[in-house]
Amino acid sequence: MMYRLAQFLLGLMLLPLRTVQWVRRHREWLLTALAMVAVMLVAAGITLRFALHVREVTVPQLMGKTVQEASQGALESGVDLMIENKYYSTTIPAGRILSQAPAADTVVRHGWLVRVTESLGPQQVTIPDVVGETMRDAAVDVRRDELDLGTLAHIEAPGSDDMVLAQTPPPNGGMDQPRVNLLLSSAETPAAGGFVLPSFLGMTSAGAIRAASALGLVVAGVGDGPVVTAQAPGEGFRVSKGDSVRVSLGGTTVSAPAVVAKPGGAVGATGKTGTTGPVKPAVIVKKAVVPTGPLSLQVP
Repeated sequence: MMYRLAQFLLGLMLLPLRTVQWVRRHREWLLTALAMVAVMLVAAGITLRFALHVREVTVPQLMGKTVQEASQGALESGVDLMIENKYYSTTIPAGRILSQAPAADTVVRHGWLVRVTESLGPQQVTIPDVVGETMRDAAVDVRRDELDLGTLAHIEAPGSDDMVLAQTPPPNGGMDQPRVNLLLSSAETPAAGGFVLPSFLGMTSAGAIRAASALGLVVAGVGDGPVVTAQAPGEGFRVSKGDSVRVSLGGTTVSAPAVVAKPGGAVGATGKTGTTGPVKPAVIVKKAVVPTGPLSLQVP
């Protein structure tokens, strides 16, 4: 066992020497292999550079040309052509290229896509008024004037669905593109747990607070009177629990009539006395007055 271990350790110690001897014996072969790898790398780099640059082309000048002329010029230059937009123009006649991207003389790869905008010439159409129409009728009117429907946006609004609420550009106005964008109505989505707000008008401040709290509403009151004279939002609006209701307090102060007992007669509600009866000390009942002054309430 010890002999084998010693033999293994001796082999490890002699490994670098054997490696050097092997390299010396095969030095010519190794140099040949390294030279071949270097030649392959140089050839690959030259081939890649040639492949990238030999297919580069220059974008031609297309602005001002007709669509047919631009297509022919792009084909001859080795690039592709796509008409991306159409705009009205007072300087470029209809049917000619208004702009291009990339610009002329730009170096690109062969087959690069050049996007152009075609001129429609001066605006010669009138934008129809489609507000209040259904989307279907509006589409018919727009296309009848050789225009296209642009962006169709929706917003919740009372009334029927897909009614035109607004349009851009406005009727009889100017435009850059033959396109009309529409804002359409959609059905309102009832809020979860929503309900119709009742009227608090005529209630006392305490009564309004109790009624609103029972519905889960927050009351904010301002004013110096005992009676609710206004509220916002008003009666009939849809609200949800946790919403705030603002009430205005006003009106006159509520008070009870004075009751006075005078010597020598019975006591009446108006303070008048009779002519008979024992003499008693005067008893005065004070007015029952609802507190007044500025009020600001916040009840969850």
